[in-house]
Amino acid sequence: MSDLVGILQEFYREKLAMLLSHESGARLVGQYDQNNAYQYIINREEAQLSWVATAIAELGGAAADDQAQPVRGGKGADAARAVFEEDARDAQAFVDRWRPRIDQMANARHAKMLRVILGEVLEAKRFFEQALAGRTDLLGRRADTLEPSHGVVLPARWIE
Repeated sequence: MSDLVGILQEFYREKLAMLLSHESGARLVGQYDQNNAYQYIINREEAQLSWVATAIAELGGAAADDQAQPVRGGKGADAARAVFEEDARDAQAFVDRWRPRIDQMANARHAKMLRVILGEVLEAKRFFEQALAGRTDLLGRRADTLEPSHGVVLPARWIE
């Protein structure tokens, strides 16, 4: 059982690092629809982390939340492109690293949970690739009667 806790804790740490990276990257993605996709991804990652943390706690372990958020630099379209490229690469690397390990897990319940998370990581990767291609309809298409979004999202939520 302790091996399972260790695996889940390692998965949690890597997934938390991914979430923190996405939060940092979202500050550089100003296009409204693409930023909304980041907010969606971050929301899903928070849910995923809660699933894994609950599983760890049920097994008598604890999930560590003591990671620092990375700082990503740059401005404008070039910075956003770099964020999309890095996040797409990282998503695929995460899946490639974890899929064989999950396939070896004896606990079917936890393996299924982690497979669901891997599927959502691949969905996020698809969003990043679509954003790289210049698409803005990442979360769905606008109604024909609505104008496309204009402007950019601010990098900080509150300005004083």
